[in-house]
Amino acid sequence: MTLVAGSYEKYIWGFSVKNLTSSAASKTLSLNQVFSYSSHGGPIKSVATAGPIAASGGADDTIKIYDLASHSEIGSLIDHSGAVTALAFYTCPLAPSLPRNLISAAEDGNVCIFDADPIVHLKTIPVHRRGVSDLALHPSGRLALTVGRDSCLAMVNLVRGRRSFSCHLDREATIVRYGSEERFYMVAEERISAHDAKDAKIVHEMSCQKRVLCIATGESGILFAGGEDKNVVAWDTLSGKVAYCIDGAHSTRVKGLAIFKRTNSGSSEESFYLASASSDGVIRVWDLRMISKEKPTPLAESNTKSRLTCLTGSSI
Repeated sequence: MTLVAGSYEKYIWGFSVKNLTSSAASKTLSLNQVFSYSSHGGPIKSVATAGPIAASGGADDTIKIYDLASHSEIGSLIDHSGAVTALAFYTCPLAPSLPRNLISAAEDGNVCIFDADPIVHLKTIPVHRRGVSDLALHPSGRLALTVGRDSCLAMVNLVRGRRSFSCHLDREATIVRYGSEERFYMVAEERISAHDAKDAKIVHEMSCQKRVLCIATGESGILFAGGEDKNVVAWDTLSGKVAYCIDGAHSTRVKGLAIFKRTNSGSSEESFYLASASSDGVIRVWDLRMISKEKPTPLAESNTKSRLTCLTGSSI
């Protein structure tokens, strides 16, 4: 398992997550730094992984591509004219270790589509007037949702390469994620809304204590949220209520969350691991089966001593 984090200080961080012991009585992980170097000419805004490949987007308007096996940077993409705010890989469900496309969004208001093997720019699509805040890729890989600084939600047809739908929101959303083919989530300040993917109608509204800065979708309708309250909250999106919470998960605001998705070749243990990163540079890995305890402790942690801005993980 691999974790990749970006920082305000322009550094990209890579960590290897390995099981040391795993039994009913004892579970221990090792979180080992495998690479760290200055990658961008400005703060790193977004990161994404797919199998052995990772990508980062920076305030320097560029996308960097990395080979996780060799821990090296293998290329740069300069197709945006604004800070790259969101990245997503599309992988075929039958071959999750082989990314087929990379989708990016930036403050120039555009979404770019790239072929992932090799990395080739295919299309630039104008979507928002005032910059794209976030992007969510549909599980089919055929469309994406974006939210922008113009307080709009847009749908992008990735097959035809054009924006197919746009609507104005009552509040500017900063995060959008698909939970499944039937549901997606949007974040606006401290409010998280769950929507039906067919008609975008609100199914549930969930309110956190303070502003939400990151979310991650888990199994069985669980949505994890972190932010300025320093907690990691697990929401049951089927009922719209809190399932459980890691109080005081970090000493400062939570900036990134990553779930290790279950894979055909991976261990079933991996799907119970949640990683979180905070703005004080600390990354922690949690066992979701231990959250019911009064004071859950992380299985592993590492301090990068930098201001982390984003986090992603890969089970492969």
